[in-house]
Amino acid sequence: MSRPILEVQNLSKSFGGLQATRGLSFSICEGDRTAIIGPNGAGKSTLFNLLTGFHAPDAGAIVFDGASLAGQPPHRIARAGVSRAFQIANVFGRLTVYENIRSAVQARQGLTFNLFGDAARLGTRRAAELLDLCGLEERRDHPAGQLSQGDKKKLELALALAGEPKLLLLDEPTAGMSLEETRETMALVDRLNREFGVTVLFTEHDMSVVFNHARRILLLHRGELVVEGTPDEVRANASAQKVYLGEQA
Repeated sequence: MSRPILEVQNLSKSFGGLQATRGLSFSICEGDRTAIIGPNGAGKSTLFNLLTGFHAPDAGAIVFDGASLAGQPPHRIARAGVSRAFQIANVFGRLTVYENIRSAVQARQGLTFNLFGDAARLGTRRAAELLDLCGLEERRDHPAGQLSQGDKKKLELALALAGEPKLLLLDEPTAGMSLEETRETMALVDRLNREFGVTVLFTEHDMSVVFNHARRILLLHRGELVVEGTPDEVRANASAQKVYLGEQA
């Protein structure tokens, strides 16, 4: 049985009078592919922000690969092996696809301001590997701002992978995509998980994506974890039907 790589214990966060998360506790095992679902306002984005250091929790613990991450700044969490790909692709639109990826690789390797060599040549091999892995070789020299939505998401994945993550967080990875783009993107996510051992935690509103690609599902409602289990268990759960799945039918 795989060991837990992420353990969340009694995690709470409020903003003024709004309780965004309430005593969340769950674990993610190494190699898992887990989806977090729930209606708007369920606490999904807040949870991701807590896991990546953009918010500090009011209470609770976040343990990743044996180390406490709660309250740590985003750059330290990224260095620990947690990368996030955002719902809106976070790329430099005027740079080419290759330049975006190479810059991310250099930042990971601490080479951006290297004074003893040509920074433009450093990280070239890794950048080329990520271009190929994410199916972007044909777009190598295209300005990132001119990419289709599907290709932008592929680029965002490549940028996240440049951080060499053990845990990859995907925020609405198929939002705005065509059916073909959705299929290609989730096939890539499955491959990263299956062949490269990257643990994946993703949020998604498209239930066909969730039930076809997640091995485990966590359902949040009003900041609380109300249901968790395999896709079959969650699909059959009366509470899940009442809270969320019924309105998706």
